[in-house]
Amino acid sequence: MNKLSSKSTMRDIDERTNLAGNSMFELLLFRLGEAPGTDKRELFGINVFKVREILVMPEVTAMVNSPPSVMGVANIRGQMITVINLPLLVGTNPTKGLGILLVTEFARTTQAFAVEEVNEIVRLEWKNVLSAEGRGGGLVTSIARLDGDAENTRLAQVLDVEQILRDVFPEQHQVEVDDVHKLHIPAGSVVLAADDSAVARMMIEQGLKAMGVPFIMTKSGQEAWDRLKAMASEAEAQGKTVKDKVALVLTDLEMPEMDGFTLTRNIKQDARYSGIPVVIHSSLTGSTNEEHVKKVGADAYVAKFVAEELADTIRKALTR
Repeated sequence: MNKLSSKSTMRDIDERTNLAGNSMFELLLFRLGEAPGTDKRELFGINVFKVREILVMPEVTAMVNSPPSVMGVANIRGQMITVINLPLLVGTNPTKGLGILLVTEFARTTQAFAVEEVNEIVRLEWKNVLSAEGRGGGLVTSIARLDGDAENTRLAQVLDVEQILRDVFPEQHQVEVDDVHKLHIPAGSVVLAADDSAVARMMIEQGLKAMGVPFIMTKSGQEAWDRLKAMASEAEAQGKTVKDKVALVLTDLEMPEMDGFTLTRNIKQDARYSGIPVVIHSSLTGSTNEEHVKKVGADAYVAKFVAEELADTIRKALTR
């Protein structure tokens, strides 16, 4: 299996925008082996746009004193890339071996995940992706219903890569807030933030607190949208505008029920929210994604997670 074709990895910006415009995305499905205590081989998924390429497992050089879940490094197209044993992290048994490598680009980093097999790419609506929080899956952000509302739909677990990378490399995923400059927003207003990853919410909260910014944190685009509508109603009853209550919306892109693109579009198409800037804060990095974000109407884009860059981006969006 060679490098993903340009159709799979470097989608045209317009096609990405069309997908986002229809509240859809593409999920790469793979298996990690048998679940503990069973012979079932559950499906897992990752957004296609995070996958740089798929390879037959290359030679991996074991590194001394590395964490148990790190298999070593592989020389891929001249780049030394860390290989992570994904089945070991999630506790599955790959009875067929680890034959496939997913090379991913995520939050300014490149890493590879060893998996048992890759199955297919499916196109889904975000409404068929439900939050996994509170359902017992500590490394899972959401559960995708692959066949929609069908009674016996197949399910795929969407892994929380942010949490996985923090668990494997804790020293590389700390929030540096010592040098973050204070940020001033209009009195009585807040930053409304949305992210489905628990570890990402924690990092955002630490950053916003260091900036001295009051905020409301939500777990999905749908929750943020509902909260924004409620605040608009409160403002109207008080003879104010919602902009008096919400200085800025900070949103992730990949979220269950309603993604960040749909949230952004809803805000920008509703006159009640005119003048409220929307900043996309995403692990989907790269210039292609930045252009995509501009096309869907966001005011700014910042890659996860450097607190000072986030502060600068928010400051510029507020003064624009």
